[in-house]
Amino acid sequence: MTEQAPKWFTDAISTPSTEHRLGVDGTDIHYLRWGEPTNPGIVFVHGGGAHAHWWSFLAPMLSRRYSIVALDLSGHGDSGRRQNYPRRQWAKEVMAVIDDAAFAGPPVLVGHSMGGLVSIVAAALHSDSLAGVIIVDSPVKKPEPSAQAKQSNLNPGQLKVYPDLETAMSRFRLIPAQECKNKYIVGHVALHSIGQVDGGYSWKFDPRIFELVQKEPMEEHLTNISCRIALLRGEHSVVVPPETGQYMFQLLHRKVPLVVIPDAHHHLILDQPMTFIAVIRALLSDWAHSPT
Repeated sequence: MTEQAPKWFTDAISTPSTEHRLGVDGTDIHYLRWGEPTNPGIVFVHGGGAHAHWWSFLAPMLSRRYSIVALDLSGHGDSGRRQNYPRRQWAKEVMAVIDDAAFAGPPVLVGHSMGGLVSIVAAALHSDSLAGVIIVDSPVKKPEPSAQAKQSNLNPGQLKVYPDLETAMSRFRLIPAQECKNKYIVGHVALHSIGQVDGGYSWKFDPRIFELVQKEPMEEHLTNISCRIALLRGEHSVVVPPETGQYMFQLLHRKVPLVVIPDAHHHLILDQPMTFIAVIRALLSDWAHSPT
């Protein structure tokens, strides 16, 4: 039996958005937008291998009060590809989209997983252009005691091509692997993860994004942020376990919100979307009415 999606979800995904494109250092960057441009801005940044539609069932629930953008970083979704993907380049794309969107004032960045790390870099380099940054289950870990850093095991190699859309969707998996009870959300994300290619259908990301060993000094970037910061993590996340959350909290001198989303894993925006929206609303409301 197909799971029936709740009304909040069907209303959200049926909310109109506009599509936009701009060139950043020779590569086409695509983004979606909701809400009135004169409202305070929010920019959503997706994780590795993901895309702007990871936010398209959430953004409309904020669009009455905020002007919202969700972009496809290069190598993802409907944006173009590059020869390499340093986090500083992705951060530059985020800032270019902010400029293109022409918000009424500095927006808040909300980044999940890899997108949170990109948001940390962007905020460290451009705090004066941002109202705040919300980091969603993105790990800044203690430096490895060994000189040899661990290598990523997420490289999928050459992307498979499937004969039809249904077969491709049946192969969709969350990384890292986890169960998600909200199958209607997973199906929505999966549908927008797939594009038509020669011979069938395949995933809309460049597999080379996982080949790069990132050597950005993330601790330094995190502590260099001078705009507002909040940290979110899933209660059962294997990416940001309690000790990693506490390490980030300590780096920030225990002066920022650290919110644990209950009954949620790494992909907490899929696991507990309504709780996530409630937390975002509460943070933004507090930031709007309290001194910096």
